[in-house]
Amino acid sequence: MRVPQTADVPAPPPPANAAGAVDATKVYGKDDNEVRALDGVTVAFERGRFTAIMGPSGSGKSTLMHCLAGLDSLTSGEVFIGETRLSTLNDKQLTELRRTAVGFIFQAYNLVPTLNAQENITLPLLLGGTSGDQPWIDRVIDTVGLRTRLKHRPSELSGGQQQRVAVARALASKPTIIFADEPTGNLDSRTGAEILSFMRTAVTELGQTIVMVTHDPVAASYADRVVFLNDGRIVDEMHQPTAERVLERMKHFGE
Repeated sequence: MRVPQTADVPAPPPPANAAGAVDATKVYGKDDNEVRALDGVTVAFERGRFTAIMGPSGSGKSTLMHCLAGLDSLTSGEVFIGETRLSTLNDKQLTELRRTAVGFIFQAYNLVPTLNAQENITLPLLLGGTSGDQPWIDRVIDTVGLRTRLKHRPSELSGGQQQRVAVARALASKPTIIFADEPTGNLDSRTGAEILSFMRTAVTELGQTIVMVTHDPVAASYADRVVFLNDGRIVDEMHQPTAERVLERMKHFGE
């Protein structure tokens, strides 16, 4: 969706970017109780790349992700999905954009317990009145290794298998961008590594774009880039991160 621009509105990120924010500010409360969860954040997320957002508790990383995904609104500034400025959309348009252009992977899986794995994967498509691109869906299912578990309900799957279903569901509609909120937080280290590998493969081989909020330096090492937040501001970024380098950078927060 192309949005007409006016002179006093920030230009959108260039087409190479899947999402972005321009001077994004989010304020809770007033006067002495005011909290600036985001304090003028400008950032872009390139298509076909895996970005991790990190920072100490209360740094604004989850707020930034929620605003980028259209789950929360800014106090001022702009956020974009592709070239679409979210502030120009009404509730119905925003819901449609989230359904068609955005994928979500949550720590809690958020699967429908009465549906089997295949039905959970395709549910967002069915709700939109489409069956999706079946060859693509088949490729996603095989990429995350779910072919033999499609008829099983969530209660019949391990935590790691449930999260694979959530990853496949996020990928199924070929979204512009996928947001992942602590996607391995409920998993043991081995299973978490499997999920992160699937996400890495989704970027490298399937051309997807993923933005992940995490507190784990090992998880961040799967990304192409790490953006560090503190007190609602971007304070640093790192390309081609390693767990060791990320951990060393995190040690300096609060100094």
